[in-house]
Amino acid sequence: MAKVKIMETILRDAHQSQAATRMSIDEMLPICDKLDKVGYYALEAWGGATFDSCLRYLNEDPWERLRKLRKALPNSKLQMLLRGQNLLGYKHYADDVVDKFCELSVKNGIDIIRIFDALNDPRNMRQAIESTRKHGGTVEAAISYTTSEVHTVDYFVNLAVELEKMGAQIICIKDMANLLLPYTAYELVSRLKEKVTVPLHLHTHNTAGIGDMTNLKAIEAGCDIVDTALSPLGNGTSQPATESLVATLKGTQYDTGIDLTALNELTVYFKKVAERLSADGFLSSQVLKVDVNALIYQVPGGMLSNLISQLKQQGASDKLLSVLEEVPRVRADLGYPPLVTPSSQIVGTQAVLNVVTGERYKMVTKETKGMLTGEYGKLPIEPKPAVIKQIIGDAERITCRPADRIEPELDKLRGDIAEYAESEEDVLTYALFPQLAVPFFKRRKAAKHGVDETIYGKDSPVHPI
Repeated sequence: MAKVKIMETILRDAHQSQAATRMSIDEMLPICDKLDKVGYYALEAWGGATFDSCLRYLNEDPWERLRKLRKALPNSKLQMLLRGQNLLGYKHYADDVVDKFCELSVKNGIDIIRIFDALNDPRNMRQAIESTRKHGGTVEAAISYTTSEVHTVDYFVNLAVELEKMGAQIICIKDMANLLLPYTAYELVSRLKEKVTVPLHLHTHNTAGIGDMTNLKAIEAGCDIVDTALSPLGNGTSQPATESLVATLKGTQYDTGIDLTALNELTVYFKKVAERLSADGFLSSQVLKVDVNALIYQVPGGMLSNLISQLKQQGASDKLLSVLEEVPRVRADLGYPPLVTPSSQIVGTQAVLNVVTGERYKMVTKETKGMLTGEYGKLPIEPKPAVIKQIIGDAERITCRPADRIEPELDKLRGDIAEYAESEEDVLTYALFPQLAVPFFKRRKAAKHGVDETIYGKDSPVHPI
């Protein structure tokens, strides 16, 4: 058994999971030299919600963040998370936009792109897989792990085999809600090792308190790479702590080769960052607690906080337990989508509406209808005809790959943003988040010309941090 490789998530998922993605590039750069020398397999540094957060809250150009990290981490592989045909947004984009985004991600410094689809529909991953390989990136195709009557070990093994045939160079088990139990992980990894030839990478969290055990059993079954987060932003809704796993494996056949003393220097630094995030109200002790609701209701940590927020806004905080009980029912009605962006938001919001109105599907969101009509892709299992009839009536259902219905968009986008775009990267920023991009470009232009940026305050989405 070769040494286990570690991907460190402190620069992306750790602070996304625990602190609303509020770590700034200025807090990352001073420690990059030490991060670069530890001996990690890779650093997850971009993608996920970082693109949105840079524009919305931090007044940063996400592309410039990537370029700075690439320069500061010359010896490290940089990895990102990509939502397949959704890229880093919340809808499907045309194939030409997906292709250009993958091209520029690699060009600006990304080595490995982890590609997933919320419904595990390989059709929604195909273009990103092909484009990443075409432009010289490494494809890590992810299976979004969940549990249901259809999501068996056989289901995930067959999906992994299909993704390898599509061009995956690494297979990731993406356990976003910490639902993968240790002995199931052992079985799944063992079966995958028999059926696929590429390396296996496990991504889990510690929401339900089982992440460390899940990592260990997966490693014993032959998992090649695991995700961890340095302890100041590790555990809880984040990944299991890096230091704990490195210490556990030291001196064994799985020894990571990483020095605990070197990790401690990083820990000391990131403790100060975590203190700042906590002082500014972005890091709560709540995210560090073990939450068994994750196992009972399959609700990821981020989705749980969204549900609490929605109920609070409607003066219905006392209905949380009812909503948590409704979530699995809605999920079953919709064909058992895994609860990950954007399906987690869709299922959660519909569960809130069902409980608050006192009648199931009395009010139905357009996103819930879209999921049943096939706008997001093929559902894991066909919903019951009665549910389809109740929610969408006789509306036409999409059976093709949803992006096949989208005409090429790049040329139109270039024209729409010509006044402000200074690069192809700007065009893609506008494609993903038009309402955030325009105010950002205005502020950038004003700053370059020495104009008082506050003239753009009204349409600025940036909040003080």
